[in-house]
Amino acid sequence: MSVLPLVFTSGWASGINAYAVVLLLGLFGATGVSEEVPEPLRRPEVLTVAALLFLCEAVADKVPYMDSVWDSVHTLVRPVAGAVVGALLAGQDGSLPQAAAGAVGGSTALLSHLVKAGTRMAVNTSPEPASNIVVSLAEDLGVAGLVTFAMFHPVAAAVVAAALLVLGLAVVIFLASRIRRFVRRRRRRRAEKQLARGGAARGAADGGPPAPW
Repeated sequence: MSVLPLVFTSGWASGINAYAVVLLLGLFGATGVSEEVPEPLRRPEVLTVAALLFLCEAVADKVPYMDSVWDSVHTLVRPVAGAVVGALLAGQDGSLPQAAAGAVGGSTALLSHLVKAGTRMAVNTSPEPASNIVVSLAEDLGVAGLVTFAMFHPVAAAVVAAALLVLGLAVVIFLASRIRRFVRRRRRRRAEKQLARGGAARGAADGGPPAPW
């Protein structure tokens, strides 16, 4: 059977949480659950780094606004991770050219990352932090569940991942107005901070505020 369904599912999951994907696949390979996991993902140092970065993401991903900053930083990381994992899976299986697998994994990861980042911007428009925690936990459980499911039923898992991707894109389009308000608010706050720093710098250059008399 072609490894393409597993590549597609791992690409979708990488766009949500790349470190969880690497950690799960590595553990499945290291424990003998699946022989389709390539050796580089099973290495102890890879598993250790993935576990540490997963813990960092687990914290940052649940804090309002910090999650969007984290997503911005990972705009390149997640697609690259999806492409690398896809190429490694194809190299282990041999049924799909590695370049094609990398393209599928990377492009799918980019799309799912955009869905996640857009959804988080919309969630951050709410005044309470509980929604960030709920959404983050749902994403983590979804990634873990679907990657595990893909180990035993890759085609069915790929169908679910495709449905989630299409649904996510539709939700982001529907929430586009809230996302635009979030972006404008962030830009306004950044501009206000820059003006405040500029005013403080001018005050210091002028010798501080005038005396009260």
